[in-house]
Amino acid sequence: MNILQNVSLREHSTMRLGGNAAYVAEVTSRQDVVDAVAWAASQGMPAMMIGDGSNIVWRDEGFSGLLLVNKIKRFELFQEDEQNAYVTIGAGENWDSAVERTVAAGLSGIECLSLVPGTTGATPVQNVGAYGQEIASTLVTVEAYDAQNSSWVNIPAQDCAFGYRTSRFKTTDRGRFFITAITLHLMKTNPQPPFYASLQAYLEQHNITQFTPQVIRDAVIAIRRAKLPDPAEVANNGSFFANPVISQDTLDSLLLDYPELPHWPAKDGTAKIPAAWLVEQAGFKGVDDPETGMTTWPMQPLVFVNKHAKSTADLLRFRQKILDAVQQKFGIALEQEPELLP
Repeated sequence: MNILQNVSLREHSTMRLGGNAAYVAEVTSRQDVVDAVAWAASQGMPAMMIGDGSNIVWRDEGFSGLLLVNKIKRFELFQEDEQNAYVTIGAGENWDSAVERTVAAGLSGIECLSLVPGTTGATPVQNVGAYGQEIASTLVTVEAYDAQNSSWVNIPAQDCAFGYRTSRFKTTDRGRFFITAITLHLMKTNPQPPFYASLQAYLEQHNITQFTPQVIRDAVIAIRRAKLPDPAEVANNGSFFANPVISQDTLDSLLLDYPELPHWPAKDGTAKIPAAWLVEQAGFKGVDDPETGMTTWPMQPLVFVNKHAKSTADLLRFRQKILDAVQQKFGIALEQEPELLP
């Protein structure tokens, strides 16, 4: 394990902003993780692990500890019977490549999560979801190093405190667990309609009536490529805000003024509304802000693009303009999806 000093964090975030890390090391095995965490502790500094940085915004002040970049590879598929299969994926594996391999095996359960950027280890942290699927629905266990107790653990899905775009790894136990692998339960069956609204519309528009994991994956990829920029080519973190979940009373009140407001009722009496619609209605679709060097992607206003921002402070000023506009117009406080670190 090679530990580098004073490394720019711009190379470790797809938004390409932020200060420097005091130390950076790539980890390729479980032992590397143990050694790196122990080294940081011996130096009296914090340690943190990331993947590709697709859901990270680094502060301009940087990180005064040891940053572990997860490169742990693993892909083990176990077919339990004709319908059930389990796959263990290393946290450093590219997530979309992992999805591609499960789909090629005829397995269903994560095909709607195709083309989600980043590495596998990040998926349970935010309970990644798209087009009606989320990682919590298929996850069995999370393998991780518990830095608090200096031990290896396998955390079952029911103990991950999953919620909408959140988990214990993002909240109560943030920084405690260094995730090295996840195990998923997938099915050797074809996906069944009805699908998520935009996916269903795409399938109907293209007269697709036979559904396999590969068909759904192809459709999701086509939809995402049509409206979202590739973070490898355009500096962005994907969706910058989560869809708000509001009470029925709040929804009823909003519908009086905005009867066209899209919404999806939940089982607990709440409703989810699209953050993209709120941002667009607040006047921020396709906006180019010369003051901060930030823009919103023309096809998806939730995607902030670093056009020529000089600092994270620029990004945060742009974010605040949108937060204030949505709050003033709708009385709703949007929540940021990418983590602001450290």
